[in-house]
Amino acid sequence: MTIKSLLTSLVLIIPTLSFAQDINLLPTSTTQQIVYHTYFTLSYSEPHEQAEWVAYLLTAQRLSGNIERSNKFRADSSVITGSAHSSDYAKSGYDKGHLAPAADMKYDSIAMKECFLMSNMSPQLPSFNRGIWKELEESVRSWALEKDSLFIVAGGVLKGNLTPIGVNEVAVPKYFYKIILHINHSEPEAIAFLLPNETATQRLSDYAITIDSLETLTDIDFFPVFPNSIENILESKIQIKQWFSEKQEVKETNTPSSGTSVQCSQITKNGTRCKRKTTSPNGKCYQHGGN
Repeated sequence: MTIKSLLTSLVLIIPTLSFAQDINLLPTSTTQQIVYHTYFTLSYSEPHEQAEWVAYLLTAQRLSGNIERSNKFRADSSVITGSAHSSDYAKSGYDKGHLAPAADMKYDSIAMKECFLMSNMSPQLPSFNRGIWKELEESVRSWALEKDSLFIVAGGVLKGNLTPIGVNEVAVPKYFYKIILHINHSEPEAIAFLLPNETATQRLSDYAITIDSLETLTDIDFFPVFPNSIENILESKIQIKQWFSEKQEVKETNTPSSGTSVQCSQITKNGTRCKRKTTSPNGKCYQHGGN
């Protein structure tokens, strides 16, 4: 299949999908425990008692739903090894943070019910969950209305020594990520974010990062369906202009050019974002392959 025919088929198929697993857009799983629900799919990590990723489709049409939020958290019986329980979060100081948000599931009662499964939750500080994470969720819905169909992958970075909570020892991620993919007839567009699980101190656009960096950090191949020629374009750059408008007051410092200096987009060995500044168009400092 040629690249053009692949993109054309994806453009035609994606808006009609009900199940995320109906097409091979799913990331690879490092845990080998993929759980298929009606409107989203996840890869469950038993050692961390949460999903390493949750993937789902969001369309403009689905945002017109009016199903009320259920707030009925329950264990996920589809997880063979057993999922976390709501009680694990009790008095922990952490919110049960949705990876696939309830506001994206208002189009169907089953979707709303399933998004409150504990396999879709991860421990988030209240100031993070109700702050920058909520802002990102709202931005994604705005982009879905604008672009019509999006494929979304979200999760916590389950690496390093993570603090556990509850009887089931649910790991508290230090960072969360979200990748948003839009496929059109010319070439796909994608943007990724890596956000520390804390009160945000920067604009949302400042947390944009390359997908390549996230793959290095998580050991997950997020879009294995694409040939290398598309992956190289999609995953090596921070495509700010395709997602943030001037009305959102995002400055050109997010896509360095003409000597503008920004923070390197890459991840260090200890799992934190590199603090070096760079003027490279690919968003990388000299040590991480800037040019």
